[in-house]
Amino acid sequence: MSSVEPGDARRRRRLSSEIRESLRVLGVQLSLLNQQVGARLELKSVDVDCLDLINRHGPIGPSALARLAGLHPATLTGILDRLERGGWIARERDPNDRRATLLRPLRDRNPEILGLYAGMTSAVEEICADYDEAELALLADFLRRTSTAGRGATDELAER
Repeated sequence: MSSVEPGDARRRRRLSSEIRESLRVLGVQLSLLNQQVGARLELKSVDVDCLDLINRHGPIGPSALARLAGLHPATLTGILDRLERGGWIARERDPNDRRATLLRPLRDRNPEILGLYAGMTSAVEEICADYDEAELALLADFLRRTSTAGRGATDELAER
């Protein structure tokens, strides 16, 4: 006799399906939020994504950023031009290789971005307040692992 009852397996499949669907909906909602933020800042959504990557990983070289963002280097040039013109980043010489360039975030405009995400940040804080520490640790682990899986799927598609 199996240790998993048929009803348990069905409920597990249903919950897994609900999680996948919720992640798809969340992805769309975050994309729409990023579009609204980008519009307010006069940036494209992809610009906002690249700015976030530069803020997280910078200073970073353009080639490394292109790999992280899954973008062709020629596409990245226009994005970097817009970010530099807007006062979001600076292009600087790499101190270890005078032929190379590094992208450094200019953080004086970050409060502007943070203000646009304040509604979402507050909502997430309120949601997190409903969970205990062990549940938050479980959710953080799930989201970290899901993000890693998403990165892997993105890299796999980019290599094809």
